[in-house]
Amino acid sequence: MWEASWIWDGGEASPRNAWRCFRKSFDYAGGGDTKVKLTADTRYVLYVNGTQVGRGPVRSWPFELVYDEYEIGHLLNNHAPNTIAVLVIHAGVATFQSLRERGGLLLQVESGSGDVIERTDASWKTAVHAAYDATSSRISCQLPFTERYDARSWNDAWMEASFDDSAWEEATVIGNAGMAPWTSLVPRPIPYLTEEPVYPVRVEELNFVRPVPWSAVFDVRTMLVPDSVNHANPISFVGLMATVVSLPETAAFTIGTVDGGRIPFRVRAGGQWYASDADFTGERPNTFLELRLPAGEHLLLLDLTSGSHGHGYHLGIDCDMPFELRSPISDDAGLANADAAAVPFAMIGPFDWVEHIDHQPAVSMAKEQPLYEAVKQIDSVEQLRAYAEWVKPIPEQLVHRTDVYTQTAWRIVDKPQPVPVALQHAVIAGADAGVIPSHPELDTEVLIDFGRELSGYIAFTVDAAEGTVVDGYGFEYMRDCWRQYTFELDNTFRYTCREGRQTYVSVVRRGLRYLALTVRGAGRPVKLVDIKLLQSNFPTANVGTFHSSNAKLNEIWRISRDTTRLCMEDTFVDCPAFEQTYWVGDARNASLINYYAFGSAEIVEHCLRLVPGSAFQSPLFGDQVPSGWSSVIPNWTFFWVSACLEHYQFTGNETFAKDMWPHVRFTLEHFLQKLDDRGLLNMRGWNLLDWAPFEQPDDGIVAPQNMFLVKALRDAAQLADAAGDRGFGEAFAGRADQLRDAVNAGLWDESRQAYLDCIHADGRPSSTLSMQTQVVALLCGIATEVRAQVLKRYIAEPPADFVQIGSPFMSFFYHEALVKLGMQDTMADDILQQYGVMVDAGATSVWEVYPISNITINAKMLTRSHSHAWSAGPVYFLGSEVLGVRGLTPGWTKVAVAPKPVGLTWARGAVPLPGSGRIDVSWKVDEATKTMQLRVVAPSSVELDISAPDGYELESEKVLLG
Repeated sequence: MWEASWIWDGGEASPRNAWRCFRKSFDYAGGGDTKVKLTADTRYVLYVNGTQVGRGPVRSWPFELVYDEYEIGHLLNNHAPNTIAVLVIHAGVATFQSLRERGGLLLQVESGSGDVIERTDASWKTAVHAAYDATSSRISCQLPFTERYDARSWNDAWMEASFDDSAWEEATVIGNAGMAPWTSLVPRPIPYLTEEPVYPVRVEELNFVRPVPWSAVFDVRTMLVPDSVNHANPISFVGLMATVVSLPETAAFTIGTVDGGRIPFRVRAGGQWYASDADFTGERPNTFLELRLPAGEHLLLLDLTSGSHGHGYHLGIDCDMPFELRSPISDDAGLANADAAAVPFAMIGPFDWVEHIDHQPAVSMAKEQPLYEAVKQIDSVEQLRAYAEWVKPIPEQLVHRTDVYTQTAWRIVDKPQPVPVALQHAVIAGADAGVIPSHPELDTEVLIDFGRELSGYIAFTVDAAEGTVVDGYGFEYMRDCWRQYTFELDNTFRYTCREGRQTYVSVVRRGLRYLALTVRGAGRPVKLVDIKLLQSNFPTANVGTFHSSNAKLNEIWRISRDTTRLCMEDTFVDCPAFEQTYWVGDARNASLINYYAFGSAEIVEHCLRLVPGSAFQSPLFGDQVPSGWSSVIPNWTFFWVSACLEHYQFTGNETFAKDMWPHVRFTLEHFLQKLDDRGLLNMRGWNLLDWAPFEQPDDGIVAPQNMFLVKALRDAAQLADAAGDRGFGEAFAGRADQLRDAVNAGLWDESRQAYLDCIHADGRPSSTLSMQTQVVALLCGIATEVRAQVLKRYIAEPPADFVQIGSPFMSFFYHEALVKLGMQDTMADDILQQYGVMVDAGATSVWEVYPISNITINAKMLTRSHSHAWSAGPVYFLGSEVLGVRGLTPGWTKVAVAPKPVGLTWARGAVPLPGSGRIDVSWKVDEATKTMQLRVVAPSSVELDISAPDGYELESEKVLLG
């Protein structure tokens, strides 16, 4: 029973980027077990007597908000003052992890007998955490804000009992437990995440650098459409930004962006627009305009007209002499205000804007307008005054004036240096501190290599002078001194030092392999005492193993397993760096991979149960949850249906099947309402399957999702049987057959002997034919017997004129189809070929896409994300096919062991069982005698069905445990 009240401060309910502290001191008489229960909006870090206890809450819907519970008795002082302190980070914007609601904290301390010892109420004290900069930039459209921490502005002892909080304000009670929007509070459904210290392996580079002299990052989306903070849907807008540049004499002047956040870079200067690739220098996404401007004042316009999800617009300026920037309205009495004076740019517009929701009717935007076109021709402040009603100051909180991303990626001086041995020692755990070399006029960048992709919280200790700045930028990949900076991801932090030795532990999760640590403005030599990353993931043991006669295949398995672990947070996430988003369709494949690597069922169930909460956004269910982006990828919902069945088959949990079946039925019934007169699914939506250039339009009949709907209906029928609704299961099976027949009647192209990729909304058949569609047709049992033989030939030898598979995610379905055809040898060859490219490139985790995909933006980029859970399929297939372990009954009470040699001479490994235990398999083959020696170790409670590969004689040994 909750006796605590929700508390906040007395000001704004949902401030942007709020870092707020709460604390309460109390006496404790002892008495055994003592626990604290708490939750917050949006995130919290909990301390007891100065010791960090936990972070949370796990992602959940506000109307089913999760609370955490910690044992704290061992941290409390008997018959002495104790202090509970909580840092609450309230985003104040919608993200891909949370909705925008309001700030709040709920906490109570209970004795072992259940008595409430302490609770949040008006007696608690609160203050804004003054060290954190509330103008820090968005990390990405998916995530909230970067860290900018000034240690001079705050007493780090604020969470200690001895801290004097008399100057803090009293908290404001905003409601009782159960208040809206947090109408239901539910206990945490998964274990607490790890925080394992991982130290770097070496210092990769040492550079003396000077950044571009002026930089800033703008939240253009919120500037032009302020209400867009309430959702995470993409928007389009028509608008511009303007500044006045003052030069004392003619100068070389460069303006550019290292990341425009998907807004094309377009600049008007000297009466001319620069908007084509030919006008610019730089390697995309870096885009630089080099001008020679005469002395005097120049009005610069930047055309922002585009679409935005919420990424930052990073802008930098370089000049070979001093220059000044000012807002064109800063000296206009009719328009000027504090923001105009503080921000040297003004916004113009928006002249129009629209919000896009993919599964709802399209809304057009009037881009070409007389006012917009007229403003685009302006060349002076005097001309701009004619449009005064459209010119507005930019709120200071929407501009971060010192952009660590730009300052790291755009250096006007870069002098590589040899790395001193003492600095190499500084990155080793327990070694002596290393002095960071300094230059009298330049900053020092220390590029640290952690040796592999990681995900968690940076922690470091330095000894430095007051005012020394330590900038950090994490990225995933570099080769031959070329760095793949994280476009559309502001993966940075800034720490400004107080005097002396100090330690900082980040509160923002980030993924990286490399960390560029840049020391700026050091008043004296800086000592790097310690640096590490607190690796944070769902707690799992490496129960699953795989080893074989092919070393490259073993490495592919290992990096696939490690990727899966990296992408197991409080849900499965697509990637630890760029998004950290629970994509529902990705998680179906990740769940199967997890079963074979770790056997963790709790995280899968948590993920699956989150999905129906999106029904208020669409009855078709969201493709990423919980999220402020109301988006539907139909295939992702269909994969969720299959994942529900597969989870039941793995765990045998009938309660889960009964709980999920009504939600499965609900959403599939709504999809069936979108069948057209031909009996085909015909709808608007984000009709995605693969990052490849085949036709999968956002409106019309898209073949793969019709086919996957057939499979989803069949899987739903099986789930209905498990839930005790056999009659409705039969009805869904019948609808699956009808849809299969409609696909064969309407989407087979007899002249080209293949299934069309789509029929556009205007009735045009697709011009492309793709491997994606043919693979899905075979996998989902669409093709008639004759057509199936045609598809088998395509799958065995993909035609060169078909669009090829572009991502390991799509390869998962391709490999499933190969298994269905009994072509495990081809599957293994494809894994070695496609994933071997990653291993050869030194990958420590598996990539989001293959280099042949169409989503990279320059030739050096092999992939976007270098760690992506949807790509880790080899763990599943090597366990299920090469080791040959597959569950035959719900809960895996009966298990098949049927290895496939796939050209190997031996293999051994382990596959987790649901609940507890594992199955160990080892085998070797003698090709001369066509025999397989097979040893299987399993619990005696598991019934084994052991068989040899076709053409081999089996010599087996079975060991039963327990």
